Amino acid sequence: MWSVVLLAASIALIVLLTTRFRIHPFASLIVAAFFFALLDGMPLDIAVRAVNAGFGDTVGSIGLVIVAGSIIGTFLHHSGAATRLAVEFVRLAGPRRVPVAMGAVGYMVSIPVFCDSGFVLLSSINRAIAVRAGASLAACTVALSLGLYASHTLVPPTPGPVAAAGILGADLGLVIGFGGLISLLALAAALAFAYTYAPRVELDYDRHVPVTEAGMAEGETSLDDAPGIVLSLLPILLPLMLIVGQTWAELPGSPFGTAQAAAVIRFFGEPAIALSIGVLAALLLPARFNRKMLSAGGWFGEAIRTAAVIIVITGAGGAFGRVLQESGLATNIGIGPVGHTAGILVPWLVAAAIKTAQGSSTVAMITAAGIVTPLLGSLGLDTETGKALAVVAIGAGSMMVSHANDSYFWVVTQFAGMTVEQGYRLQTLGSLVQGTIAGFGVLLLSIIVL
Repeated sequence: MWSVVLLAASIALIVLLTTRFRIHPFASLIVAAFFFALLDGMPLDIAVRAVNAGFGDTVGSIGLVIVAGSIIGTFLHHSGAATRLAVEFVRLAGPRRVPVAMGAVGYMVSIPVFCDSGFVLLSSINRAIAVRAGASLAACTVALSLGLYASHTLVPPTPGPVAAAGILGADLGLVIGFGGLISLLALAAALAFAYTYAPRVELDYDRHVPVTEAGMAEGETSLDDAPGIVLSLLPILLPLMLIVGQTWAELPGSPFGTAQAAAVIRFFGEPAIALSIGVLAALLLPARFNRKMLSAGGWFGEAIRTAAVIIVITGAGGAFGRVLQESGLATNIGIGPVGHTAGILVPWLVAAAIKTAQGSSTVAMITAAGIVTPLLGSLGLDTETGKALAVVAIGAGSMMVSHANDSYFWVVTQFAGMTVEQGYRLQTLGSLVQGTIAGFGVLLLSIIVL
């Protein structure tokens, strides 16, 4: 019982430090790790070793992946590739299916780009296209915001799922496969919500926004210098295909054989290698490449600064998780084997509780992963498939719910011109529906594959 109380107190401490006192999540997680270790009776030298080992092992396993993903996202942003995706998806979908197009482009953009950055980048395009098509601005806005959310929490190389996979020791290819499947279900739930409920909320169209023939808001960067649709998709899809290829190559029965070809597939499918190839593809995006883009003050430097924050938070989450493992938490709690059907709900509920309490999906995923890791055996999730599903369950839980303590909530409401009440009716309720459907999808998937 003391372990349960101490774990709950540690989570409450993380929430209190990050929300009430505005302490950086890195410091909050490290403080919580020592708080748990010392009150649990762990000798100080063992606690220090656990923190160091957890931090170092986690950063060593996913640091390069996060950096590479950040670089790809930055080049997509600055080159105009994300804008190209938005406009082309709308053209393909047609004016009557603008919400579908905005949800789809949000989904694609948020695989390497943070969802708040993606929304800021695409919000004016969303408004201009909604005006031109005469579509519900609320429906288009919700489809975009939740479309961004669907892949942001479920599909690597977004940092949250990568970090959770690193802490749980899950195969990234399996996470991409399962996460991609559940994220499409989450996207479908978002679009259903956007079409059936969102139009009941009327947002200000601001019909004075001039729109060009290309569907862009006047003043937006011209698409003349943006890369084409195929080139824009290449840095996103190529590394994902390579990583999934590695996972297939390692399946029982060796579907690619055991010769040199299989070894090559496994090499290029290593996440760090695959994402590095994605970085090379991203270098093709700018219309006029300049070596200054690779400098500390250029796009490369910006991407690395963004990645550094996520890496240290992820490392701190790994340290917290290692302390819980070293303490023998699962044994102390006394959880008996519950089987995967009920067990898969635990990471989903833990992530949802932390997300709702403190606001950040990434912090929720990292913290939940640290808590769940020592419980995997008791939950029936200690197989490779089980670990991957646990990561996806954590991602689904970290969607719900987005409200006033979430910075993304304020990005969406402010850039979309929503009142706080409208934000709760659209973004908060929408993220609750999306996360619930995604969690239900993980539960059904676990019954099939475990």
